[in-house]
Formats: sequence, C-alpha cells, structure tokens
Amino acid sequence: MALEDARTEVDLAFTRQDLKGLAYENTFAGATSFLRRAYRKDLTGVDLAITGVAFDQAVTNRPGTRLGPRAIREASALQPYDPPYGWGFDPLSEFAIVDYGDLAFDYANVPAFPAALTAHVATILEAGAGVITLGGDHYISFPILKAHAARHGRLSLLQFDAHTDTWPDDDMDRIDHGTMFYKAVKSGLIDPAASVQVGIRTTNADTLGVNIIDAPTVHEKGPAWVAARIREILGDRPTYLTFDIDALDPAFAPGTGTPVWGGLSSAQAAAILRGIAGINMVGGDVVEVSPPFDPTGATAIAGAHVATELLCLWCWTRRGKGG
Repeated sequence: MALEDARTEVDLAFTRQDLKGLAYENTFAGATSFLRRAYRKDLTGVDLAITGVAFDQAVTNRPGTRLGPRAIREASALQPYDPPYGWGFDPLSEFAIVDYGDLAFDYANVPAFPAALTAHVATILEAGAGVITLGGDHYISFPILKAHAARHGRLSLLQFDAHTDTWPDDDMDRIDHGTMFYKAVKSGLIDPAASVQVGIRTTNADTLGVNIIDAPTVHEKGPAWVAARIREILGDRPTYLTFDIDALDPAFAPGTGTPVWGGLSSAQAAAILRGIAGINMVGGDVVEVSPPFDPTGATAIAGAHVATELLCLWCWTRRGKGG
C-alpha cells in the first residue's frame, strides 16, 4: 500500500485532506512542509501546529539561521513514512498536526519583531492548539515564552545548549540571542530553581540559580542518568523545551552560528529526549540551524529529528485525551 501511495501522492502540503496519517510522497519531490503535514491557517480541530520563525538579526557571530525553518522542513521529508522510531506510538496518525507556516514580520523593523512573534504564538494557543517552533536564532524563545507564560503561568525551562544565555542585560527591549533567558528569569516567566540547562560548555559566572548539567557531566554520567535528573528537577510543572542545535558537537551539527567543541552526540541527545517522555511539555522550539555553514545538510537533518522528538514529547502525555 505504501508503494502504491508513493506513486500517487504529491504536494501533500496542499493536497492532503486528512490531518492525520503517515505520508508516502517521494522524498525528493513536492512541496516541503514539516513532515508533509498540511499547510493550514484554520486551526479548527488541530491538536498541534508547527510554525517557522525566519529571524536571525540577534546573532553575535555567524548569521544564516533565517534559512533554518526552510531547511528543517526539507530535511523532515525523510521521516514521515513511518512512526517515529523508539516511541512505541504514532503521533502522526493519532494527532491532527499541521504546518502553520512562518511568522510574517517586517525584516527592516526589528524593534516590532518581538511583539509580532508573541502575538503569533498566542493566536495558535488561543485556538486550543499546541505549538512547536522552527528557528531562527535563539532570541525567538523570549517572545514565545511570553505567550506561553500568559497561558500557563510561570514555567520551567528545559534548555539544551552550549551556552546558558543568561548573561546580564537589563534592557528588556534589547534583542540579543545570548541574554534572553536572563530576561526571562528577571521577568518572572521561568522559575530557575525548577529549570535545567543541558550540554553547557561555556563559562558564565552567574547562572541565576538554574540547574546545569554540563556537557562533561553528560559524557560521564550518560543519557539515562541525565534524563532521570531532568525528570526529578521538572516534576510535573508546565515546561517549555528549547533546543539550540549547538548543544550538539560541531561534528554532528557544524551549521550553526556559535559552535563549541565537546558537545553532545546526536545519539546522546536522542536518548535523553526519549528518556524524558512524560514531562509536562507545553511548547518547544529548535533553533540556530544555519544551513549556509553546512553544505552536507547534516545540521538541518539533526534539527528535523529534534523537532520530531519534541512533537513526540508533546503528544506523549496527551494520548487518549482527544488527540
């Protein structure tokens, strides 16, 4: 049946009628939505929306992450033929998941960007759908957190990253991808004592009380220990999960703006993400995929897999609840 479908399915981003189900469209052809989901702005009956934020005006080093959402979507075409490996259920068939497209914003009016992004995400949440975002540089997490905190209250943050992004910056209007979680703590959006950062391997004197599992600890203790520690810290609190692709070692994800050696392997990241199934994840993002610095496409492939794991985490606790 799959082979027959592959001969007839094309441009499912626009032609599919059912929001649930696997896809057999030729990997190398057709319109590239995330996991071949339907592009849709009408969120009636939608459980989860994937959206892109093609913004990279906050970077400190190499640009290019504005091209991340497009590259992640293209790379995801490798995945929708089968249920995600290792999860034991099929979220693509059990849940109505759509590609909501990208945020529209004026690239030349950067000060207006944060409010536009917060409103964009709030619109999705108000429709009753969850949202996972494809970035874009890491600053985008701050406006997104505002929308989630307005709905869920103070959040726990689970951050995979080479950098803490909590360097001091009391100018709340300043747009910088290295200071937004400082602002999120100071604004009361996240509870540092109930938050955890994984994969850190750069120095920051004041981490504001956030729990840190640095990269050497991941290598020493292993993914199972890390996942158990994450679950212990988060408990059942509403959690926002942000995955900076530079959490991975540059050997696995060279296409990023601020690469740091000594990072996680893709196998470690996959094991940790699957090991935290059951956390109360209310939203998430994958950011800092910069395709111009990786001609192989490996970084975008990693980003697509991370986004799929976030999708699985979001769906895991909602199985049998109307999805």
